[in-house]
Amino acid sequence: MQERGFFEGRFGRYILPGVILQSVLIGGGYATGREIVEFGAKYGALGWLAGLAIFAGFAGMAFLTFEVARRFQAFDYRSLLKHVIGPFYPLYDIVYVLLAILVIAIMAAATGEILNSTLGLNYWVGVVLIIIVVGILNFYGEGLIERFKTAGTALLYLGYITFAFLVISRNWDQIGTTLSSGDHSLHPDAGLGIVLWTGIIYVGYNLAVYPAALFTVRRQTSMRDSVVAALFGGVLMTFPWFLTYFALMGFYPDDAIFDASVPWLE
Repeated sequence: MQERGFFEGRFGRYILPGVILQSVLIGGGYATGREIVEFGAKYGALGWLAGLAIFAGFAGMAFLTFEVARRFQAFDYRSLLKHVIGPFYPLYDIVYVLLAILVIAIMAAATGEILNSTLGLNYWVGVVLIIIVVGILNFYGEGLIERFKTAGTALLYLGYITFAFLVISRNWDQIGTTLSSGDHSLHPDAGLGIVLWTGIIYVGYNLAVYPAALFTVRRQTSMRDSVVAALFGGVLMTFPWFLTYFALMGFYPDDAIFDASVPWLE
């Protein structure tokens, strides 16, 4: 009963939606650092502006999703889409299934490569392992997902903060030099507009993560709940982005890092 109360209280209303969103978002390219390079860090000292655009976009879309779902009591993506795009909602099914396959494939490939590079395990061990975990979570449903993702988020953030601290502390001087000099030599012609637009594109690229958190919106009862949950969601989704970005600035513009398929591993 105590555990149920924890998820049914403020944590479930304000923080859990963001926990689910970042859990879906931070996988594959995001976790490896590859997407942070492509959607911000490649612009060097200007890249943090893309991060601000990403935060604003993630929080704004979270609010719109949560509030529409709350008002129409649409707590699954199909019900929500019927209110948003009407009779065209089946088209989303096609796109969503294809995207789900793509996301699982990217995460499986990344897991296989990382376990192979760090622990020497066969590539396919990681691939099969992540697919089994996905299957178990979907089989047991919302209750297990909420608990698994909450514990996973705590461990994920511990890992991110520890790793980022180690990298940033060792390269603090280089990070300061890159930022203070305004270095964006990998894309010298980039201006404010293209950097901000890159952040907006990344938000659009990840719109499909929002339906995953719809089942948590049942606990929200007011627009204030939607606003607070959206702000927490924006922070949870972009804080690791900024940790990775500043860590990468300690190596800018080293091709060995910025061209790597798994920059964090390098």
